[in-house]
Amino acid sequence: MKQLLKLVPALFLFLTGCATIEPYNYAAYEAESPRSILVIPPLNSSIDVKASYTYLSTVTMPLAEKGYYVFPVSVIDNLLKENGLPTPAEMNSIPLDKIQEHIGADAVLYVTIEKWGQEYQVLSSSTMVKGYAKLVSVKSGNLLWEAPLEAQISSDSAGYGLVGALVSAAITQVVGNLNDGTPAVSSIANMRAFNATKRGLLNGPYKKIAKK
Repeated sequence: MKQLLKLVPALFLFLTGCATIEPYNYAAYEAESPRSILVIPPLNSSIDVKASYTYLSTVTMPLAEKGYYVFPVSVIDNLLKENGLPTPAEMNSIPLDKIQEHIGADAVLYVTIEKWGQEYQVLSSSTMVKGYAKLVSVKSGNLLWEAPLEAQISSDSAGYGLVGALVSAAITQVVGNLNDGTPAVSSIANMRAFNATKRGLLNGPYKKIAKK
């Protein structure tokens, strides 16, 4: 799985390299150049109640690799719950001035999850993550960056024939129930959004540039 995740950014860039992509307008971002990011537990409109916190476990590393200080998500989650905000919906309603006063982040990453988890058809199955992310300035309230979050991995039943395809789908469903694939798909969705050609999140101040 680690090898697959390493190949995804290069494959994504290859597939999008030939398409005409309009550059994102980074004027608001460049005017503020955030150094630290607070990630609020996502709003979840999917049927999977675990989606918000499963996603939360996949977002710190790619943001840190882009060069940002990311406030520890579990610490922030506990802090907000201890201060009377027990659900992601309530956490997403915190006024920005309160975040600036008590936490001191430069920007907040808000995420909405629309679809999450596995879908089973007769001959195939897929694990899907779909949503939306936006980075907002704590100081000004300006939108600094936004992007869709989307990734999907499907089982491949080609070449097995009808009986083989049915068996393959059944096995995939059993294994899928035992091993949740959504964290890996969520990581792919993050990489696609943060590293999208001409529209990804710009590198932060702590990005390590490899020396030649």
